[in-house]
Amino acid sequence: MRYNTLGRIGIKVSEICLGTMTWGSQNTPTEAHEQLDYAFDHGVNFIDTAELYPTTPLSEETYGSTERIIGDWLAARGRRDDVVVATKVAGSGRPYIRNGEPITPQGIDQALEASLRRLKTDYIDLYQLHWPNRGHYHFRNAWSYDPSRQETEQVTADLKAILDKLGDLVKAGKIRAIGLSNETAWGTMKMLNLARRYGLPRVATIQNEYNLLYRPYDLDLAEVSHHEDVGLLAYSPLAAGLLTGKYLDGAKPAGSRLSINGDLGGRFTPHQEPAVAAYVALAREHGLDPAQMALAFCLRRPFMTSVIIGATSMAQLMTNIGAAGVTLSQDVMNGIRRLHRLYPAPI
Repeated sequence: MRYNTLGRIGIKVSEICLGTMTWGSQNTPTEAHEQLDYAFDHGVNFIDTAELYPTTPLSEETYGSTERIIGDWLAARGRRDDVVVATKVAGSGRPYIRNGEPITPQGIDQALEASLRRLKTDYIDLYQLHWPNRGHYHFRNAWSYDPSRQETEQVTADLKAILDKLGDLVKAGKIRAIGLSNETAWGTMKMLNLARRYGLPRVATIQNEYNLLYRPYDLDLAEVSHHEDVGLLAYSPLAAGLLTGKYLDGAKPAGSRLSINGDLGGRFTPHQEPAVAAYVALAREHGLDPAQMALAFCLRRPFMTSVIIGATSMAQLMTNIGAAGVTLSQDVMNGIRRLHRLYPAPI
């Protein structure tokens, strides 16, 4: 297991981060604690969660359950100082979360205090904005994304107010670092420039989707990462399980995410099947597990701070963590380049 630094903050995190969005729905607290024990015994020191979780499925009844499960583990194991905990404040869209309102300074105060209680801690290592108030192209919104309707002065004032609040919370010791999620290159640079101008906390990371089937980060955001030391926390590195090959040929395993969320958040389309089949065939041609090949590719990207894995079984978790020890040959990398040219945007 290798370790990387969160931006310029100095916090060291494992290159694999344990994702948690199934805990409290697909996974019981006991199963979640077993995952945590195994992961930390194998070098993972980084947990990512959100006030919104679990998401399989999302519901008012389970809202906040994942953080509670993690909090119980932290309290029982007494390992808080050994663990880097990341969580997120939700944006607009869920009526049961602050009446569906966008992120505001007051809302951040409310969300953070609730997360601290559920996590049974008095500080968060990395506090992230789950998605922007102004709209974005993530969550399969690229086909309708239109930033031309945004009011620049209004957006800038909104970001400044949010950053001011986060700065207050950093000074109070409740947050160690801040991060973005589902963000754009412009939004990231705007936050960085505001931080420079006003002496406010600097963005350490961006948590965006990244996998063999979805690679817009390779472009402008990769440049931001390189020049600004803002690394990627890649979520959905297996494309919600597609890249394991378990959904090929119409398969829908009982209890799987596809059987719960219907279309895997818009990823399960006819376009993905030939691309997935090709990547799975490439892995098997070289004697690799398809999931480990997909994760190992993400782990070797130059802008990567940590790859967020998720599992509903211990077997899946062991496979995913094992990807840290997988080296991809030049032949495999050449095969990935070839397939990316053939299937540049299948989801």
